[in-house]
Amino acid sequence: MILFMGADHAGYSLKEYLKSHLTQQGYDIVDVGVYSEEPADYPDVAHTLTARLMSETRPALGILICGTGIGMSIAANKRPGIRAANASEPVSAALAREHNNANIICLGARVVGPELARATVEAFLRTGFSPEDRHHRRVQKLELAGGETQSRTD
Repeated sequence: MILFMGADHAGYSLKEYLKSHLTQQGYDIVDVGVYSEEPADYPDVAHTLTARLMSETRPALGILICGTGIGMSIAANKRPGIRAANASEPVSAALAREHNNANIICLGARVVGPELARATVEAFLRTGFSPEDRHHRRVQKLELAGGETQSRTD
């Protein structure tokens, strides 16, 4: 599994902490920036990471970090095929993968500390997409750009 990681200046330190931890766990990390705490615009980093993720032929996931995780999530979700989830604890991170087949987790460096961020990312990475039809159906509906959908309750 290849992991693409990116952060703006607010998320730089947390990205470096997580990158070190994940490298020790054996993950192949591609760091798309930033490489210092110099001011940077989060949309630039999110767009770079999503472009690289979507062009990758191997199984890949992404981790984006900014001050709150919100800006990165909004920017990443502009690209078709991206399902970026902002999560600040392990349960939401795992459910984003299991129910929504999220391929990017977004974290807020001003919201979570290093240990909670580590646990959140680990939950995201160890969880797979549910085999249940209802989740696959719902994710397919996410890919419809303004298309008609049927309402279901299951």
